[in-house]
Amino acid sequence: MARYLLKRLGLTLVTLVLLSLIVFFAGQVLPGDPGRSVLGNLASESSVKVLDHQLGVDRPLLTQYWSWITHLLQGNMGTSVIYHSAVGPMVWSALGHSAKLAALALVIIVPLSIFGGVVAALNVGRPLDRLISIVGLTGSTVPEFVSGIVLIVVFGIWLKVLPISAATSPGASFFTQLDHLILPAIPLVIEFFGYISRITRAGTVEALASDYTRTAVMKGLPRSVVIRRHVLRNSLLPTITVIATQTGYLIGGLVVIETLFNYQGIGNLIFKAAGTHDFPMLEAGVLTIGVIYMLATLLADLLYSLLNPRIRLEAAR
Repeated sequence: MARYLLKRLGLTLVTLVLLSLIVFFAGQVLPGDPGRSVLGNLASESSVKVLDHQLGVDRPLLTQYWSWITHLLQGNMGTSVIYHSAVGPMVWSALGHSAKLAALALVIIVPLSIFGGVVAALNVGRPLDRLISIVGLTGSTVPEFVSGIVLIVVFGIWLKVLPISAATSPGASFFTQLDHLILPAIPLVIEFFGYISRITRAGTVEALASDYTRTAVMKGLPRSVVIRRHVLRNSLLPTITVIATQTGYLIGGLVVIETLFNYQGIGNLIFKAAGTHDFPMLEAGVLTIGVIYMLATLLADLLYSLLNPRIRLEAAR
């Protein structure tokens, strides 16, 4: 297990280095001038050059990268070009907001999708199986902004039962925040239910047809015991990896939902940083999402190896 863990950590560190290079140089090739974005189109060229020099964006790219990465390792994410304040607190605050929305969505998605996938597998080929598969597939093909707009019109404008904005005033109570986050969470549930439930269904169908399941049935064990102890433990292994990868997306890939519902999450923060050419904010936000995504994937691999020792032994060779 230790050898497998060290191997995975080494690969993660290499991936982080490559990600930092991609994030930095991709930010540099974006069109636009930070100095011009701050001073506006009416500012003189000399003023723009002076500000660019103060910001350090006129230095060689390798020098800029080394300065950025060394400060980042020290916990300094830089200073926002637009807001003229430290990037770190804004990124962490936005990340906390996105984590709240992602947590609410996962609390709904995970049990609902697993339940739907298992029910479909237990009724494979029957109308209930087809109904769950069609509903999940249809929901997965509907873009988030389409389902979000429909939900806003129906529940926010027509029925007026849910607030159309996810933003709340500072110090709002838990139930007030929950009330504002329900509507943005529903499009995420619609989007991911079909994907996770299909993975669960496939794993459950395979586990039901396995030798150890037939042996357990022949021993006379109750159906509920067979499903709980033998089927689900093995059928949910692929689902763990899928849920972990979707967790990374839920935290960092919510640009559309956060913008549509006026939610100050990290996806919305990155979107605004890209529009205003705030490169320190953009690079710090994207790198933070990448780190979270890789940590979630690493955790999924570790859980998978603990539940399935064969994977751990083969990967450590």
